[in-house]
Amino acid sequence: MTLDSPHALAPAQRLRRLEGPVGDFPFYNGLPVALSGWQWFFVLAGVAAGFAALVTPIPWPGGAWGPMIPALLFAAIPLVVLARVAPGHWRVLFGKVGWRELRLMVGFALLNIVVTMGVGLLLSVFAEVASNAAISQLATMGTGELVAFYAKTLPQLLGEELITVLPFLLLMTLLTQCFGTGRKRAVVGAWLVSSLLFGLIHLPTYDWNWVQCILVIGTARMVLTMAWILTKNIWVSTGAHIINDWLLFTVTVLGARLAAQA
Repeated sequence: MTLDSPHALAPAQRLRRLEGPVGDFPFYNGLPVALSGWQWFFVLAGVAAGFAALVTPIPWPGGAWGPMIPALLFAAIPLVVLARVAPGHWRVLFGKVGWRELRLMVGFALLNIVVTMGVGLLLSVFAEVASNAAISQLATMGTGELVAFYAKTLPQLLGEELITVLPFLLLMTLLTQCFGTGRKRAVVGAWLVSSLLFGLIHLPTYDWNWVQCILVIGTARMVLTMAWILTKNIWVSTGAHIINDWLLFTVTVLGARLAAQA
């Protein structure tokens, strides 16, 4: 896309220091295609259906590997719906992965850990915080169960990025096309609201602790979404999310085993 294109972005339209110099978010501006209200409805329904497949207590078969099924559905359902409403264009969410993208994954993961630990420690001084039961159970898992758990998180964390990025793009469309909001404000609005929604869907995980989900989980989501805003590449935010969570899982497992040996 050249600078003389009617859809080209001038530097003043970008969020300073938070966006790369090239590329734009898809769909909200009609590129590569525009999605109608009904098409966005189906995309949002696909997001909801994927999330329901993940959290609904269905007795999946397969022992330790059974949870891989809902994790795969969590990511696959919204992608299939997007592929149906935007044939040939669902891949626009996924960019290339090179050394720059790998460095950004690591950088955003480390930044997220530092920021969320700081917010979490500050919150714990003033309010009670709940633990994540799934992470607590890692200490009691055997090697095979741990391998299955780590593997399951790969599609699940991609799904978590999709339930953030797709609503982000819907919000961008609503703000710019329906409310006439400027692009910069639309990006900030979509960033904040999608992060808030992400925090709220974690309420059952953290014992309905509203403050923790909004401040800690919402802040973590904002940092990870920065990777998407910078690169427009869902692989980068997904990779950062995976590195972030795997580091936390590994610290939990190693800490429990060292404590057991003491």
